[in-house]
Amino acid sequence: MQIIADLHTHTLSSTHAYQTTLEMAAQAKDLGYAALALTNHGPAMPDAPHIWHFSNQAEQDRAVDGVAILFGAEANVMDTFGTLDFTPAQLEGMDWVVASIHSPCMPGLLTEKEANRLWLSVAENPYVDCIGHSEQQNYRYDYDLVTKAFARNHKVVELNGNSFNVRKDGIPNMRTLLDACKRNGCHIALDTDAHSARQMRVNVPPLLQMLEEMEFPEELVVNATRQNLVNELKLHKKRCAEEIGGIIL
Repeated sequence: MQIIADLHTHTLSSTHAYQTTLEMAAQAKDLGYAALALTNHGPAMPDAPHIWHFSNQAEQDRAVDGVAILFGAEANVMDTFGTLDFTPAQLEGMDWVVASIHSPCMPGLLTEKEANRLWLSVAENPYVDCIGHSEQQNYRYDYDLVTKAFARNHKVVELNGNSFNVRKDGIPNMRTLLDACKRNGCHIALDTDAHSARQMRVNVPPLLQMLEEMEFPEELVVNATRQNLVNELKLHKKRCAEEIGGIIL
């Protein structure tokens, strides 16, 4: 299996990342990717760009050297009721929205009951496309229960390559989460969460190895083929779906 797009990346607009949009797009091209999602941190994170960054993203080129660009964000889940740090109006115009838990926005541990309630609430949010690095041990949830809700609401569950660097306690949970996704027909994405061009290169192989070992079906991996990605954007009723399809198909 391969991936044809990275759907969770950061540019230096998130100030603990290190590359420009053009540099990240160049790396994507070198890797043979068809598309790249820019998902800088939402406003509740200490290093987040100004909110104008997100409303002004579409002033950039839709394609850079043949790589289609999706303009999005990594929204922060702020409480156990699934509240995000963007308004619905701000999220509605984005191409790709990843919802994640970060400790500066959600300090401490969650009980499984609290984590279930959080993710079940996020599953009902019509503007969320992808569930970011949810294998974290501090926020462990009932994978079977919640992935059924994710599948029902067309939420893509991310396997995050950066977790092998900064969230190692969650690595053992990845296989259990993958197994639940496979059993419940929940779509997944293999993402680097790259904060540098180097991370785009090195964060994918461990994920691919895990999928191959588990014989995970390609049709459930939204960034395994160009058609899978376009189909997913259409499923999410994204305004950009036809434009992205015109670039990458």
